[in-house]
Amino acid sequence: MHSIFDENIDRHGSDCVKLEKMKALFGRDDLIPLWVADMDFKSPPAIADALRERVNHELYGYTIASDAYFRAITSWLAERHSWHVEREEICYVPGVVKGFAFAIDQFTDRGDRVIIQPPVYHPFRIVTTSLGREVVNNPLLLQEGRYRMDLDGLRSVVSQQKCSMLILCNPHNPGGRAWSPEELQELADICHDHGVFVVSDEIHADLALPGYHHTPFATVSEKALSNSLTLMAPSKTFNIAGIVSSFAVIPDETIRKQYLAYLEPRELNQGTLFAYTATTAAYEKGATWLDEMLAYVQGNIDFVDCFLKKEIPQIHAMRPEASFLVWLDCRALGLSRSDLVKLFVDQAGLALNEGSMFGPGGEGFMRLNVGTPRNVLVKALNKLKKAVNP
Repeated sequence: MHSIFDENIDRHGSDCVKLEKMKALFGRDDLIPLWVADMDFKSPPAIADALRERVNHELYGYTIASDAYFRAITSWLAERHSWHVEREEICYVPGVVKGFAFAIDQFTDRGDRVIIQPPVYHPFRIVTTSLGREVVNNPLLLQEGRYRMDLDGLRSVVSQQKCSMLILCNPHNPGGRAWSPEELQELADICHDHGVFVVSDEIHADLALPGYHHTPFATVSEKALSNSLTLMAPSKTFNIAGIVSSFAVIPDETIRKQYLAYLEPRELNQGTLFAYTATTAAYEKGATWLDEMLAYVQGNIDFVDCFLKKEIPQIHAMRPEASFLVWLDCRALGLSRSDLVKLFVDQAGLALNEGSMFGPGGEGFMRLNVGTPRNVLVKALNKLKKAVNP
């Protein structure tokens, strides 16, 4: 059956990153863009309607976050994630990456060590080092095609080195794991007991696929709640990254005051008119659209998995538990990093994220964005099949 997500939308002329930066990054601008982590689907009509209504007012002066904005977030977290938070525990931040950069600035000092668990979202490493902190890698373990945290390794790291912070990717990007409550609780215990503050990036929280569930880090124990802050956003969920609609949830009052002491003097907690409008509409009226989108993405994942198994068995799709990003294991091709990139870019005409950018353990992998109409994936995978098996 035809789906609204089957519509092919021409994004040229919209200053879209995945198209406008392709030439600079890949050397060509004629590739099928399956890299940047936004989707090629129109956002929910309710968001567009709310933005149009606000634009039609034709007066765009100073704006505050309304009661409806906070109610929309707290109701969404309660209904979608069984997380009951109070209004005062929420504050706007101008992007999740900026949010953890602010946390690094406020909760650590230059020269401090910050733990990440690669392969993982590359700004964790880039931002940390750019701010003069030292990255400590505690790599994930890949077992039977599925990542798990190396918690014994983490114990060893924190007992041997003085670390100030751990940045957690929950759910995980690029591996797609929706971490279990047990894994998160054990990590919380280790970090709390060794004085390691946790910043949990939960931007993919709403993208748990059918059969899986997202667990907010702060909910797993008192140790987690009292030793963390969480960063969230409707941006990945509803394809509104350009509106910049992120927020932090900080139940612990002491941590919240310390974080706000950084944000407030710089007015970094002051959101934009359209961020407040879009967030409210998304959380109040976007649930049905989201469920339909997740079902479509699951179908895309099924298609990619089945196609690779049948047509390109040298490449294995790691099925995500939460995300529209699929981590492709290409190691059986036996190619060097440069040759793997040439295969995808020069021979197949595809733009994907190459795995080593995500750190140790990413070598030999490619990250595929399946948040696109299925006919795009059909074309892309047939091009890849021809490149691998000419």
